[in-house]
Amino acid sequence: MIHSMTAYARREIKGEWGTGVWEIRSVNQRYLETFIRAPEQFRGLEPVVRERLRAKLQRGKVEVFLKFAANPAHVGEMTINDSLAQQIIKNAAWVQEKTQGDINPMDVLRWPGVMEAQEMDMDSVQTELLAGLNSVIKDFIEARASEGENLEEMIDTRLTAILEQVDIVEAQMPAVIKWQREKLTTRLDELQAEIDTNRLEQELIYLAQKQDVAEELDRLKSHVKETRKILKKGGACGRRLDFMMQEFNREANTLASKSINTEVTNAAVELKVLIEQMREQIQNIE
Repeated sequence: MIHSMTAYARREIKGEWGTGVWEIRSVNQRYLETFIRAPEQFRGLEPVVRERLRAKLQRGKVEVFLKFAANPAHVGEMTINDSLAQQIIKNAAWVQEKTQGDINPMDVLRWPGVMEAQEMDMDSVQTELLAGLNSVIKDFIEARASEGENLEEMIDTRLTAILEQVDIVEAQMPAVIKWQREKLTTRLDELQAEIDTNRLEQELIYLAQKQDVAEELDRLKSHVKETRKILKKGGACGRRLDFMMQEFNREANTLASKSINTEVTNAAVELKVLIEQMREQIQNIE
């Protein structure tokens, strides 16, 4: 199975601690590049995320986003720093005595460090988030595989169309050879030249060899067979498929340069269109 480099996946993880959301998106890239965006308290997860992505992916520009919203109700038991509170009250009493003012208890409680809450157990939160990461990576790979299946189908359709164009050219070759013979004979008649049968046959053989595209057609058939073999094997085959497109183009260009007939010319043009369409799709294959 082949995989596309273009995909998207999202997974939400909920717990008493709050909500975490993983998002992964990717586009085509020559190599594997990973970009991770996470809240500051989860920066330590970045190496783990990269390692898990590299274990599963070969190519693509991959962006990973982690969004986190803590549950306000999930707060540890509040405690008072007695020592600090007593110092604030003592100093506030002195200020009250000097200014004849009142001490507001809430002002004391709001003083930094007086009220303390137990910190959230971040280890357990990270464990749950990483479990969610495994799930979203699985969804992401499945999305790449699904898109890859669509790409394979489109490419195979165009490979079939290439074989159809090869058949068209092969069917035209007897007519091309006959047209060459008639054209040369007519030209000699116009010149009222004495025809040397042996020389005429030699010229016809030379022209036939010059315009012969059997080798190019055989190579196109071979390239179709090899491309289908690569697709069937699957895996990270994007670079090999891209190389095959170069080979297809080489044969199509040669065929076009040898064309002396409208049908063959049209077939060569159609081949180049089909090859370009495949090449564009292959740019997205891992």
